[in-house]
Amino acid sequence: MRLLLIRHGQTPGNVLGQLDTAHPGPGLTDLGLRQAAAIPDALRSDPIDAIFVSTLLRTRLTAHPLAADRGLQLQVATGVHEIEAGSLEGLRDRASVRTYLETVMAWGTGNLDKRMPGAHDGHVFFRRFDADVAVAAAKSDVAVVFSHGAAIRVWTAGRAGNVPPTFAREHELDNTGVVEFTGSPEEGWTLLSWAGLPVGGMALADLGAADPLGEPLD
Repeated sequence: MRLLLIRHGQTPGNVLGQLDTAHPGPGLTDLGLRQAAAIPDALRSDPIDAIFVSTLLRTRLTAHPLAADRGLQLQVATGVHEIEAGSLEGLRDRASVRTYLETVMAWGTGNLDKRMPGAHDGHVFFRRFDADVAVAAAKSDVAVVFSHGAAIRVWTAGRAGNVPPTFAREHELDNTGVVEFTGSPEEGWTLLSWAGLPVGGMALADLGAADPLGEPLD
């Protein structure tokens, strides 16, 4: 199957550089709504069988223009939501953000036992994300899954068989960036493309946003 993972549009938390992972989460900024509106044209040539969203509001709002354009219902996937920040939730200081990023990127390189302060370890993340990808694979030949910055990057690091885990760490994934795979849960996943900028290009990027989850990590 073909699997397209799309990061949601910009949120107020992205602008502030805040760790904002709680449910149901915020909506989109005005720019985020424009980013979402650009998705149908950006994917015009792609056949799509099913559209999945996470349990967080921002993915539903981002996916709505595409679903309306294709006449498809949004299907809620309960495991592709953002990686919970635990006791770091709502923080934006450098030390807290660094702790969050170092934890999740450790999972992508195989250290699944490392635990987010006040939350889960990598085993929990991959179990829930893999389960929803398996559902998408069983239901469709081409699926679009609207998910979140850290979640997409970590899953790519852990599951793409043709690039090293550091690839997702070293490449940006801005709001509405698209990551495309081919494969299956049984045979594994091959990364086909990584479009880290918003689907509308630089005209829909916010260079002043403090969002740390979309930037390359050194």
